[in-house]
Amino acid sequence: MAVGVAPAAAHAVQPPEVRPATAADGNDALPPGWRITHDDGQGALEWRSPRPVPPGDARVEFHADDGIVGVPEAGKDGRSFRLPLDDARTTDPADLKNLTVLAGGRRLDQEPGGDSGARGTAPTAKPPAEFPPGAVDPGRAGTYRTTTGEYTLDPVRLPGFAAPVEMRAVVVAPKGAPGKRPLALFLHGRHATCYVPGKDDEVTIDWPCAKGAKPIPSHRGYLRDQELLASQGYVTVSIAANGVNGQDWNAEDGGAQARSSLVRSHLARWADWAAKPATAPGPVRKAPKADLSRVLLVGHSRGGEGVNRAAMDSLYPPAPAQDGYRGKVRWHIRGTVLIGPTIFGHNPVPDVPSLTILPGCDGDVSDLQGQVYADGTRGVSRGKALHSAVYMVGANHNYFNSEWTPGQAQAPADDDFWPDPEQPDPVCSPGTATRLTADQQHRAGATYIAAAARLFVAGDDRVRELLDGTGRRAPSADPARVLTHAVGANRGAGFLPDGPVTVTGGRLCDAIDPKAPCLDSGSSPHFAHWQPEHETGRRAVALNWSAPGSAVTVRPEKPLSLKGADSLALRVFVPPNTTGTQLDVSVTDASGKRAKLGGVRVDGLPGSDRTTSYWAREVRVPLTAAARAGLDLRRVAALELTPRSRSGKAWLMDAWAWSPGTPAVREAPLTRIDLGRLKVKEGDSGVRTYQVPVRVSGKGSGTVRVYAVDPVTGRAKDRLVTVRAGSSIDVPVKVEGNKRYAYDMSHDVLVKAVRGAVVGAHSGGVTAENDDPMPKVTVKPVADKVTEGQPLKWRVALSEPADAEIYTSIQFMPPAGGPELSTKDVDEQWLLDTLIGELPTDDVPLSRLEYPFLWVPVPAGTTGVDVTVPTVRDQVTEPEEYVGIQPGDDEGTPQGPALRGTVLDAP
Repeated sequence: MAVGVAPAAAHAVQPPEVRPATAADGNDALPPGWRITHDDGQGALEWRSPRPVPPGDARVEFHADDGIVGVPEAGKDGRSFRLPLDDARTTDPADLKNLTVLAGGRRLDQEPGGDSGARGTAPTAKPPAEFPPGAVDPGRAGTYRTTTGEYTLDPVRLPGFAAPVEMRAVVVAPKGAPGKRPLALFLHGRHATCYVPGKDDEVTIDWPCAKGAKPIPSHRGYLRDQELLASQGYVTVSIAANGVNGQDWNAEDGGAQARSSLVRSHLARWADWAAKPATAPGPVRKAPKADLSRVLLVGHSRGGEGVNRAAMDSLYPPAPAQDGYRGKVRWHIRGTVLIGPTIFGHNPVPDVPSLTILPGCDGDVSDLQGQVYADGTRGVSRGKALHSAVYMVGANHNYFNSEWTPGQAQAPADDDFWPDPEQPDPVCSPGTATRLTADQQHRAGATYIAAAARLFVAGDDRVRELLDGTGRRAPSADPARVLTHAVGANRGAGFLPDGPVTVTGGRLCDAIDPKAPCLDSGSSPHFAHWQPEHETGRRAVALNWSAPGSAVTVRPEKPLSLKGADSLALRVFVPPNTTGTQLDVSVTDASGKRAKLGGVRVDGLPGSDRTTSYWAREVRVPLTAAARAGLDLRRVAALELTPRSRSGKAWLMDAWAWSPGTPAVREAPLTRIDLGRLKVKEGDSGVRTYQVPVRVSGKGSGTVRVYAVDPVTGRAKDRLVTVRAGSSIDVPVKVEGNKRYAYDMSHDVLVKAVRGAVVGAHSGGVTAENDDPMPKVTVKPVADKVTEGQPLKWRVALSEPADAEIYTSIQFMPPAGGPELSTKDVDEQWLLDTLIGELPTDDVPLSRLEYPFLWVPVPAGTTGVDVTVPTVRDQVTEPEEYVGIQPGDDEGTPQGPALRGTVLDAP
């Protein structure tokens, strides 16, 4: 796939003077709804949605056949999305085949379910079986009454944001609780920021709010969660982040660093108030003194990514230039709760315990990428922190926040799953056996937030069985069906398909590589998309059998020690809605001695073609049989899975030596890597070499994988790099200068931690900015007086060729005198292929179409195209008819004189 026009390639092009084409040529024009614009020399790819797209937390992405094109900015109208072409992976319409718009894996450019004729035909799904209750129920209210109040402080300035960000919060605290109390801080996600009371359609995501509009109080959406924790003795604070949401569209990391700065700015104030209580706002003075050595961070959606970064920044400080908080760290993060979170950087903090809630009916972050907060920690650090994934069947994205919930919110709100009465979803449509009501969902969410607080902050190991895949439930969350699995804690050596393993009898599949995909259809949270289309690692072992008894064997490069473990814990997933998959589990030691440990049963989750349901269940088999058989558990050489069901499919994510208990967590001194972006002028000639800015801080050394994305093909080449604090990574970029107009060209680089490292800013690179003027555009007639049945034709010409497509608008205008050409006078297929909007049912003049524009591309390397309006011949005697056209730039601003075409009646 061509990405921009590389300077080297531009010199190799020998363009013809004029390349004839019609504006409707499928090889040269973009699909309906798409166009390329220019504003002050800056090109952009634009898409207009047929319906409003509510602001959300998932990142909207443009995709084509060869992968991601780029991440656009949303317009204020809620329908238009604009991608600057210096950020795009391609600028050649010939390469923009099958353009699609995705957000969290969900298609935005079609109606829900529009890509599947089978949708709605599946029977209503059944909820999973209910687990037995756990030893404790963290969802029960505590003994303390609570007090509630708000504070507002002076706003803060954050790097890269033009407007200051508010420092506003709601505090819910216990009354009469003795001593210092742990602090729980909540951060909401990316939602609309402003609304006009009484007007449901006047909702925006800008900052500050316009005159007459009010801020949406998203930070008040967790009051019930706060009240539960406060009744149990926690001081809680939920902070506002509208100022980040309204400005994060231009942040390379989606605003993660800004949210971290905001969180830590609030924590710093709480540390000040703990030292000098008299300086605190009234609601804080009424609360018990907060214990900043015991902090739980709770983040929803992009707020989840924000609190993950805040935990990272608290341990491994970012560069002062990128951080809005410059003070000391006077707190200790004991754990995080991440609700339907984003994780664009795939950069979890390995040594801070986490609980990630994955909503089974999430219509916003619908790929459930938050699974990476568990999977992405494997092998990176000491592995003692528990990272729990909590799959909540029937929960959507919004209803964890009451201010995002219809009937409870102060501002307009909706169900993010997009209910469709005509094609009900068997799992997620309201009223099914699996879909939760708003109150049921919020109660379940509050219960599991409290469970994390009790385990991570209070250290109550009895709660662990609710979170680590043991298969126990908290009755307060009923009737929600909540499934869990985990990595870390008392898990020891593991069989990881990501590592050097050999698989026989099955297939080692890859989450990303299309040559060896793990899934032919459906989607899995374990394989959530990252930016490189061909990412190294993230593998699984795929089993596919048509008869029982065919063993699949996984052999690590070196024998593993399971000595001292209680059980072998496996994470296995099977297709949604399947039941009764049975597997025998055996191990073999280095001497060849084999023992069957036992059998496991794995059922699929309730799922449809709109859910992300290929999610691993945790199953365990005791190691007692291996000990009885005399295996050397210090040197286990192979794991064997033998299907006992008649046929089926299954995927092994990993297997671990497991023991009960929650060990104390000690954060490792890791190396931190942050990428920057350098912007340079391309110049008129010669080749210059630049280095991508890379900051390596922290302590010790680590290993990372660096991906360099080719700006022409969009393909990423990766390499393992050992980094040490204070050093750097050599990432050279060559920029060739020329004197022809082109779009800015972005040489992108990404990085992911492998071992002994954390990654802050995961993306950066070198952007070569165009420094040549755009050619002048003229439009002249070629055939502007024709007999019906012949095409009208004009030539769009450039004063000189460019290294980028130049788009011109042609607007149909009422002609100066005489009857106007109408839709019945031109080719119907041409109308369908060329014009944006639906074809009118009645005969209307061309100037009165919904969008009376042609978007005309002049291909790179050429000096012009011919634009045609194909007329049709009929049997009706008519006078001369006319069409008026007004050439303009890509924003519709007139450029040059209006022109007229004449169509004569056929003799």
